[in-house]
Amino acid sequence: MKIIAVTQARIGSTRLPGKVLKTIGDVSLLQIHLERVLRSKLINKLIVATTHESGVEEICRIAHNLNADTYCGDTNNVLDRFYQSVKDIKPDYVVRVTSDCPLIDPEIVDDVIHFATVNKLDYASNTLLATYPDGMDVEVFTFKALEKAWLEAVLSSDKEHVTPYIWRNSTFKGGQLFRSDNVQSDLGYGSLRLTVDEPADFELITRLIASFGTRASWKTYARFVSQEPTLRQINEHITPNEGYLKSLHNDNI
Repeated sequence: MKIIAVTQARIGSTRLPGKVLKTIGDVSLLQIHLERVLRSKLINKLIVATTHESGVEEICRIAHNLNADTYCGDTNNVLDRFYQSVKDIKPDYVVRVTSDCPLIDPEIVDDVIHFATVNKLDYASNTLLATYPDGMDVEVFTFKALEKAWLEAVLSSDKEHVTPYIWRNSTFKGGQLFRSDNVQSDLGYGSLRLTVDEPADFELITRLIASFGTRASWKTYARFVSQEPTLRQINEHITPNEGYLKSLHNDNI
């Protein structure tokens, strides 16, 4: 079975410009993210789906140094960027992660892949119900589902965020086009925020890496934040999924 992981990464960011190239010590958030994804035992290849923006050369350099492939495509139509990056490979499954999740855990990546493949699902994720910390987001879907979304999606929010057309029309959400289900955690960390969208997020990730390094389990990071109220308060004021909510608002406009 051919399983390709694709992570989206770009230079532009309205809330924290150049965030994926920000460094902790002398290591970029992008490198930390890619190294963690590459520890997955079930993916066959990792592709960094980026853009043609100025400065993207550094993203490509970091990826190539880690033997990850790159694809440069549309800045705003990320659905097209994902599809174009894998269309010639035609994998059985595509794994979507995002580079603003530097502490993404390869164990979670493999858990969602295993869940999708064993249950022969068109779409599986740990995001349909948020029981993992924001920043541990993994989506796994068939190439056929990706291609159908690419052919049929018309909303700007569907194109910018890759998977809404799939999960919105999935059985988990009451739809009929795609068989889907959610991977859940019972550890109670679903309200934590371990992603990087704003300066406060970067401060928290910096503190976590200073305490535990870049190779710890997601549970170690999450447990530490959960037990230290001063850490949790650093970024708990930030609205989850703000980018997608903004895209939905623009659709209505």
